[in-house]
Amino acid sequence: MQKKLLGRWGVFAVAATLAASVVTGCGSDSEDAASTAEGTIGIAYSLGGRDVPGFNQLAYIGVEPLLAENPNLELIESQDNPTATDDQRAERLRLMAQKGANPIVVVGFTYAAALGKVAPEFPDTTWGIVDDSSVTAPNVHSIVFKEEEGSYLVGVAAALKSTSGNVGFIGGVNTPLIAKFEAGFIAGAKAVNAKIKVQSTYISNFPDFSGFNDPAKGYEAAKGMFENGADVVYAAAGGTGTGLHKAASELKKWSIGVDADEATYPAHADYVSTILTSMLKRVDVGVGAFVKDALAGNPTAGVKTWGVAEGGVGYTTTGGYIDDITSKIDEYSAKIASGEVVVPTDPKA
Repeated sequence: MQKKLLGRWGVFAVAATLAASVVTGCGSDSEDAASTAEGTIGIAYSLGGRDVPGFNQLAYIGVEPLLAENPNLELIESQDNPTATDDQRAERLRLMAQKGANPIVVVGFTYAAALGKVAPEFPDTTWGIVDDSSVTAPNVHSIVFKEEEGSYLVGVAAALKSTSGNVGFIGGVNTPLIAKFEAGFIAGAKAVNAKIKVQSTYISNFPDFSGFNDPAKGYEAAKGMFENGADVVYAAAGGTGTGLHKAASELKKWSIGVDADEATYPAHADYVSTILTSMLKRVDVGVGAFVKDALAGNPTAGVKTWGVAEGGVGYTTTGGYIDDITSKIDEYSAKIASGEVVVPTDPKA
């Protein structure tokens, strides 16, 4: 599974390998400390849980090697639900801390308000939150990504593969986070073809999170874009993206996945021939680095940002559909890593 998630990193293979070494180990002092660690790791998943391939499962993959290497480590897991309130999320986090979990990984910005309440109540517990940097406390580590950079790369791929000069973006929920995906995708597509048309839509608006798990609406949105001339559509929409892949398969168009290699998902087995690529968001690497440092007693408070240069985002080549353009995509990757290209985070910029 790890091999499938790596995808193609082009000129950043070395950087990705170094980043991944925080998970697999490289003989460091941190590794020595972690290898003899005892205790409990906690993971509070967002919607869907770890058994569904993607964002949440990547968090588990990040700690799985540590659990395998350390028989004295245990894992406590919990899962969010669509109707949960901030108070209910806070109580879930309290229960994990009270059971002795330390460190605790909180997956997703939906936990921000809850963590802001609970972290001060448990000052000796080390907390890590994925996709949010608003919780500032001496015991909180924020794991954030430059989603716009990875989305830029698949935007480049979309424009290079498009024959109609018309592509699309589907966001699950209209939030600043998902807007970063849209902004990067648009910028990447326009870097290749300044005149390309980019259709954009969101399935739901904050605070309605149903847009992250509505394949039927994803299907209708994608079908509408394809019928309106798009021949490549990218979805940053969680489970809703399955609807995109179905529509692309039926209409013989291209779809682009997000977070992990969606062409490897069992649920997408019937759609692999039209999944062009997926934008990789290495939640496993970010979570693994945080947990290893926490177990070793290293300082973790603050924000760690993972972009192209850090091996935190990238793209996949499963199926070989973009083998003819990877060298061009990697040229853009190099420009992002060097700072020559600064990817926007606002789609209206």
